[in-house]
Amino acid sequence: QTQLLGVLLAAASNFLISVSLNIQKCAHLRLVCRAEQKPYYRSKLWWCGITLLGLGEVGNFTAYGFAPITLVAPLGCVSVIGSAFISVFFLKKTMRTADILGGTLTITGIYLLVTFTPNVPQELTVRQVQNYLVSWPFLVYSILEIIIFCILLYFYKRKAVKHIVVLLMMVALLASLTVIAVRAVSSMIALSVKGNMQLTYSIFYIMSVLMATSCAFQIKFLNQAMHLYEATAVVPINFVFFTTSAIISGVVFYREFQGAALLSVFMFLFGCLLSFLGVIIIARNKKEEHLQIPFIDCGHIPGQKLTGKIQPDSHSPCYGTLKKEGDSVKRQS
Repeated sequence: QTQLLGVLLAAASNFLISVSLNIQKCAHLRLVCRAEQKPYYRSKLWWCGITLLGLGEVGNFTAYGFAPITLVAPLGCVSVIGSAFISVFFLKKTMRTADILGGTLTITGIYLLVTFTPNVPQELTVRQVQNYLVSWPFLVYSILEIIIFCILLYFYKRKAVKHIVVLLMMVALLASLTVIAVRAVSSMIALSVKGNMQLTYSIFYIMSVLMATSCAFQIKFLNQAMHLYEATAVVPINFVFFTTSAIISGVVFYREFQGAALLSVFMFLFGCLLSFLGVIIIARNKKEEHLQIPFIDCGHIPGQKLTGKIQPDSHSPCYGTLKKEGDSVKRQS
């Protein structure tokens, strides 16, 4: 029952996150249409999306206290199914064959994930977290992650590389630290509520700072990716990168697959693969609606007043095209 509660919380939270990402993208598009540009953080619609994102992350935070990382993280595919559900039943869009196929694969993958997820202790004490932090597998994993992140940050800062893979890989690397810290903080709070006080130890506050810092930078890079690229491209790539990074961190740090049967591991990974394929199929070649942006708005030409209707000269041979400079010279002569 505890694990089922974690599954339900994770599913509802990821649905909210999906809605928030689409609201943020809509806010960016609206800002582009305005003649007077202003920062996105001054948009009420953008803050509405951020609020929903915060609620979704709080729900995910709670879910990590009831279920392991390897189960909560892959349930991010619910966000893609939720977006497809909204577009078909509320926005009256046409149901595509890809949506049916992708949804079937994703639901099948979720069933395998829930069925074959490893059974691990849900409660983590401060001493256990400290032992995990100084273990050799995690130290090696941390060094490799820091090196990869520094390389990506170098290309991002020095070379001005804003490719979607670079941005979302940095998000995934930060997310691996976030889920590790969230799992520890959530479990220690749960133990403290039950009477086994864990909040007086310094490791609790260290993990809390790590959680807040990594989450803040994660939102920064993810928001930039949503600003530069389509949501239909960001959502599936972010899901694949984030899920892979979170599962690796759960296996390395919390050893969630330790002692698991080979068949369970295989079926769990197969469920992840089906979820990845389902998300990619749903998002592939999916057109996203854009706001119509005119090339020239005659009412906003600097220094000019709109005194009357502008009509093209139907008698001119240049109707619909730009006049050549030679034509004006001939008329003057």
